[in-house]
Amino acid sequence: MSDPKVPDANKLNTKAAGIVGLAVMCSRVLGLVREVLFGMLFGAGKSMDAFTMAFKTPNLLRDLFAEGALSTAFITTFSKKIEKEGEPAAWRLANKVGSLLVVTMTLVVILGVLLAPALLSITVTGFRQDPEKFALTVQLAQIMFPFILLVSIGAQVMGVLNAKNVFGVPAMASSFFNIGSIIGGVALAWWIDPTFGPKALIGLALGTLVGGALQLVVQLPSLRRIGYRFHFDFDWRDEGVRDVLRQMGPAIIAASSVQVNVMVNGWFASWLEDGTAYRLGVAFRLMQLPLGLFGVALGTVTLPLISRMAAQGNMTDFRAVLARGMRLAFLLTIPATAGLMLLARPIISLIYEHGKFSAHATDQAALGLQGYALGLCAYSALKILSPAFYAIDRRRTPMLVSFVSIALNFALNWYFAFVLKLGIWGLGVATGCVATFNFLLLYALMRRATGQLETGKLFVTFAKLALPTALLGGICWYASGTVLAGWAGLPLWQQALRLIATIACAGGVFFVTAMLCRVEEIAELTGVVKRKLRR
Repeated sequence: MSDPKVPDANKLNTKAAGIVGLAVMCSRVLGLVREVLFGMLFGAGKSMDAFTMAFKTPNLLRDLFAEGALSTAFITTFSKKIEKEGEPAAWRLANKVGSLLVVTMTLVVILGVLLAPALLSITVTGFRQDPEKFALTVQLAQIMFPFILLVSIGAQVMGVLNAKNVFGVPAMASSFFNIGSIIGGVALAWWIDPTFGPKALIGLALGTLVGGALQLVVQLPSLRRIGYRFHFDFDWRDEGVRDVLRQMGPAIIAASSVQVNVMVNGWFASWLEDGTAYRLGVAFRLMQLPLGLFGVALGTVTLPLISRMAAQGNMTDFRAVLARGMRLAFLLTIPATAGLMLLARPIISLIYEHGKFSAHATDQAALGLQGYALGLCAYSALKILSPAFYAIDRRRTPMLVSFVSIALNFALNWYFAFVLKLGIWGLGVATGCVATFNFLLLYALMRRATGQLETGKLFVTFAKLALPTALLGGICWYASGTVLAGWAGLPLWQQALRLIATIACAGGVFFVTAMLCRVEEIAELTGVVKRKLRR
């Protein structure tokens, strides 16, 4: 009989998911503090548009080559290598991939700096109407391009640690990026221009490099504790390296389709009024809070587990864990979706509307958030579902679906923003619709590939959550017209108290009602909490 204190290696570790969720939430909150502080100092006009879009270019490459494609491909191959050949073979693979990564990303940085004007002519075409704004965007992007090298190495370190079931430190690493970029960025910005004019943005750009370096360095002690010592190995003809590269090709598009679509949104935003790109970034940042807490956490814990199951040929448990992960994601993001859509304006007003951030900027960012929230559940489930195709060696499937979703996103953005004149709300809705389409298509293809995916249980969960969600929505809707209306003259602490009370009341009613409706996943979560309290 197995020791009940030892977690089953073939079960989804909700404790680890909780640790990762809290760590990612900490990072998201610090990222939010970073955005709020920058908005207070620089406003939500064309200067922050320039910084936002300049950062998106290396950030997109990060998702394409590092935290998207590399993490998915490397964790899948590395986990299988440990399972089949043991740790020494896995360490050798990590050395080869790490050496290739350093060389490749250095070349990418050099090309990025040289080609920044041409790249930004494509990604922010609308900025060329204002030569000063475009020139500032190019300068900031060139400063920030080395960020891709730092976070790429950090992403491989994260992959090694995750594959060895070390989740907390890698998840917390991005918090150190935010700490470094806040402290270093603001200090350098003040040193360059104490009035925080456009030139001070150079300080913020340098701060991203400080943050990227911290994100890598804080993971290195954990890497040493698990017994890994890096050294350069340029034997890239190894079959494991080839397997990682074969998976990275399709994953470059598939794992980062969300970011590509956000970049497409930025291109359309560059044609709208000054500040739209930054306000859209504010909306996306707030949408990422529940996404990071739930979707990213569950996806991080699920991928190494289902990769080992696929290597063992254990498809029964593979399907069960994958389906359970998606149900948990939906349970946790459905109430978040309703809350964000109904409370978008008071949330943004409370957090951002200070200093140079105006009420008009709040209104616009709230519209973007409402649009993005439509796709929150799908985003969260995709964090679990999409990487699963690599575990069963169907790497081309997400890539092909991403091609379709990117084309659909471009078409919907054009139709909503330019034809229907829906502005920033249309850009958010387009992205939410595309995420939902992407999930539904991938779900159908995974169900076809695996034979079944516990679809009946998923529909039962949806049905049982209808009443709790309706009650939560009713509370939020009532509060938005009463206790949260006309609060502009109140002290900040009173505004915060009203909003927190509304969210707590709505969330409490949702989870209590879900328990009464006997939602299976709620019982599991409450069981984890009860065990923690008993300890």
